[in-house]
Amino acid sequence: MTDAVAQPSAVANAAPDTMAWDSRARRVMMIYLPLSCFVLILLFPFYWMAVTAFKPNAELLNYKAHNPFWITSPTLAHIKHLLFDTAYPRWLKTTMFVAIGSTTLSLFASTLAAYAIERLRFRGSPYVGLGIYLAYLVPPSILFIPLATVVVQFGLFDSPLALILVYPTFLVPFCTWLLIGYFKSIPYELEECALVDGATRLQILRRITLPLAVPGLISAGIFSFTLSWNEFIYALAFIQSGANKTVPVAILTELVTGDVYQWGALMAGSLLGSLPVAIFYSLFVDYYVSSLTGAVKE
Repeated sequence: MTDAVAQPSAVANAAPDTMAWDSRARRVMMIYLPLSCFVLILLFPFYWMAVTAFKPNAELLNYKAHNPFWITSPTLAHIKHLLFDTAYPRWLKTTMFVAIGSTTLSLFASTLAAYAIERLRFRGSPYVGLGIYLAYLVPPSILFIPLATVVVQFGLFDSPLALILVYPTFLVPFCTWLLIGYFKSIPYELEECALVDGATRLQILRRITLPLAVPGLISAGIFSFTLSWNEFIYALAFIQSGANKTVPVAILTELVTGDVYQWGALMAGSLLGSLPVAIFYSLFVDYYVSSLTGAVKE
């Protein structure tokens, strides 16, 4: 009798352990392993840039004697050369100026356009919104030729102001489309109550709609800032002098002489150039996630 009672209890005690092992193994295979592979693939380029930026030329050019994935004798020579022997600080300032200017201009225009299309409810507003978004699908390689003619005629060639005025051509359409979707989630009753109280449309936009749409504005701002920072075709076509170039163009055209690639300086420039965008994301990541997961609910 005692053995008969002990055997079922032993089976009962063993069952939860088996189930726990199964769930833990399944969790590892279905969640942690794919996430680990994703993080490894995502972060490996940054690791390679960092390793190359701090590796001396002797190790860079001799993979047979040195491990290509590790640094034996770290050095700051490439970063020193980049910061003090080239115009990289000025390239960084120009890129920051262009990115902030084009982002501000694009957000201003996109906010007004999205609010008018979504809230004023004029005839054909859905088609206007669709047309604005379709403009985003036009490849920049087609637009930069007519835009170059306009830039030259206005005397803006080889000026960062040209990039600030040209970048909104591909930033405004997407930001407008994004903000239209976010403004749609804000209850109409809030604006109707403000209209009954005598508020104007601009007052409603400034005091009610925009404070509620901060996550959407930040999401559009992150998108605009990132594209402006990384843009290459327009910056290559409209800027000629080395001092006015942006970081993506400058590190490719100024740090490559003939068939000689300054790999250490190239990777150091790429690594330092990616830090402002990473910092910008980290500061507003909560707002960015909230704009993707939902807005104001009724």
